[in-house]
Amino acid sequence: MPFGEVVCGAPGSGKSTYCYGKHQLFTALQRPISIVNLDPANENIPYPCAIDISSLITLQDAMDAHGLGPNGGMLYCMEYLEANFDWLESRLNELGKDAYVLFDIPGQVEVGTNHESLKRIIQRLSKIGFRLAAVHLCDAHYVTDAAKYVSVLLLSLRTMLQLELPHINVLSKIDLLSQYGDLDFNLDFYTEVQDLSHLENALNTVSPRFTELNMALISVIEDYGLVGFETLAVEDKASMLHLSRAIDRATGYIFVPPKEAPAPEGTIDSSADPASTRPNAFALFSTAAGSLPGDVRDVQERWIDAREAYDAYEKREWRREGEIVREQAAAENAKRPEEVKIKAGGIRERK
Repeated sequence: MPFGEVVCGAPGSGKSTYCYGKHQLFTALQRPISIVNLDPANENIPYPCAIDISSLITLQDAMDAHGLGPNGGMLYCMEYLEANFDWLESRLNELGKDAYVLFDIPGQVEVGTNHESLKRIIQRLSKIGFRLAAVHLCDAHYVTDAAKYVSVLLLSLRTMLQLELPHINVLSKIDLLSQYGDLDFNLDFYTEVQDLSHLENALNTVSPRFTELNMALISVIEDYGLVGFETLAVEDKASMLHLSRAIDRATGYIFVPPKEAPAPEGTIDSSADPASTRPNAFALFSTAAGSLPGDVRDVQERWIDAREAYDAYEKREWRREGEIVREQAAAENAKRPEEVKIKAGGIRERK
């Protein structure tokens, strides 16, 4: 049973960077991962791409063939992919039954909010066995402006209702948030989306003419009660691991045991089955035990309140770790025969 993420979000929200960072993290963890680029306009792909829609159709081809603009051409490409879903399915089958796939979606907003092609493609992926979750990235700097924050909430809510998947909304680039000035509230106010009436004063200051409209939009968001956010600093390992655990819970991948994990006692021998179909009692009970480790208050302290102090601490720890590695290498080198020594750069020197 393959698992995957539908990575969506507005242009500039960091989708491709997230996919690349996820590929590096999972490679280090020795977890399977493949990335599928479904953006026909993405010509500079930073990550290793297992499947690329450009081998089927490109945005420029659609625009030239049908006289379309960029927006119309993008929607045509999604419709073309839907009509040629067999092409995508055959290439996904080559990845194997235990694949973990990231689908990098175009940044055009209407692809995930109004247009039906992506929704139908996701439904067909689910029918062939994929366990998917939507990961919706939003640039964290929007929380510094009340009006922009409300617009992001509406966009996230509309995407959730459209895609009909387990959904993780993410405030990306949280490590850059301190560059945009002080927040009106603590970070947990924005991630938990509670009691948005506190935004009334800020909204009225910017656009007093639209007070009733603003409060009506806030009322809609609160009535649904669906939107919440995780945070992400893609270059921070702890942040990536925390988000990965949240996504694993949403998709059910947390119940997939490691390859070499023994089966629980009293169960049918399933060692020959794919890992995604084998029981994992430890994950079952650990999931039921409580919430994920980590807290948004720790994120605020790390990236907003005391970023400089944390950065200095990390640099000291990295320096100390490097010194320990050099000392260990020197100790091992001293034990080697005189005719084979290793220089500081790791090159063997023969005498």
